[in-house]
Amino acid sequence: MANNAIQEFFSRQFRKLLTGDPDGVPPWLESVAAGNGRGLYLPTDAPWVVHADLATLVGGVRALLMQALHPGSLAGVRSHSRYKQDPLGRLSGTIRWLTLTTFGSHEAVANEASRVNRMHDHVSGNYESAAGQSRAYRAADPDLLCWVHVAFMDSFLRSHQHYSTRPIPGGADAYIRLWAHSVEPLGLSSVPLNETELLACLAKYEGELAVTDETREVIQWLKKPPLPMAARLVYSLLFQSALASMPEAYRKMLEIKALPLWILRPTTTGFLKFLRSAIGPDSPIEDAAIARLHRAGVMVEGQVVG
Repeated sequence: MANNAIQEFFSRQFRKLLTGDPDGVPPWLESVAAGNGRGLYLPTDAPWVVHADLATLVGGVRALLMQALHPGSLAGVRSHSRYKQDPLGRLSGTIRWLTLTTFGSHEAVANEASRVNRMHDHVSGNYESAAGQSRAYRAADPDLLCWVHVAFMDSFLRSHQHYSTRPIPGGADAYIRLWAHSVEPLGLSSVPLNETELLACLAKYEGELAVTDETREVIQWLKKPPLPMAARLVYSLLFQSALASMPEAYRKMLEIKALPLWILRPTTTGFLKFLRSAIGPDSPIEDAAIARLHRAGVMVEGQVVG
């Protein structure tokens, strides 16, 4: 009983930090639980497995670092984001989209995509390209959306490969192919469908990436965000792990030294295992999604049918 109480305490504090809810209850839990239908993914699918793993903590930081390298993506964050005033609020907004898209019903996914699309309608402006040219941008531009998508996808995939012990069903190609469905409701239909295409897509953007004073400001903020004291040491490990897992060319652009992967891989993997033990194996989000799948007849006695 004492052990369960300790796990419940740490679980509540952990989820409070990620969601911003004072009780540690994800505000989007009801949306995941609602309905009697399936969604884009099942517990046996690669995106479900990857996004249910705590290696996503590293992946989220890595995605933000990568996205900051594109001047257009960076302009949107700097001009239309509350990342400085409410860093945890911005984090919870990203987690909400990831969670509902991965674990929610088709209706929940559609509603969340509508919310994101409405936000994108108000995000536009100008930025200076890597070549020094002034360019107009809109958050809904396919090219910009694609960069955000591949940076996100590559980050969660690589973080899982480096820092999780859970195998990905179908491997990297399955994750990339299935996660491509997540951006269709956002109006993006032409994206990588396997690892070879992902690497080629990332290479295509190399000439568009740049590090400016604005980039350094955001990166410095990402390096040391205003987190609660207890979370800072943990975040420092996650930041180093994210940085170390990035391609060498990106690390050189960021001009930040990273600890070697041979040190961080066992350290971070071990820490994430400890964290899972501390907060317990239960996941309210997964439990709610699985209960919905049982009501829909997609799962019976814990097994996917059909």
